[in-house]
Amino acid sequence: MKRVEQALATFRQKPLMYNCAQTVCAAFGREDLVEPMAACGGGRAPEGTCGALYGAMQVAPEKAAAVLAAFTAANGASTCRELKGCNRVSCQECVRSAATILVEVGL
Repeated sequence: MKRVEQALATFRQKPLMYNCAQTVCAAFGREDLVEPMAACGGGRAPEGTCGALYGAMQVAPEKAAAVLAAFTAANGASTCRELKGCNRVSCQECVRSAATILVEVGL
């Protein structure tokens, strides 16, 4: 669970250096994805997907379907709007969930 703790510590860092998508990518050693993910936080990932989830799917594209299914099952939704609206899941919890799922799928 070291990577989950690393993701959360990076996300909580002040001043905020990384958005949720960048945080997940960085925690899993995908520095090559950090810059491209700069535009994917705050509900701006493709199709409104949660940034943390989108980052996780980019870290493990071969397991993206499993990551999406597990994230949706754990949080009740996959889009930022739904997560923040009806489900009231915080960005920090989304980062934790996405990172935990990546660990569970073997990363």
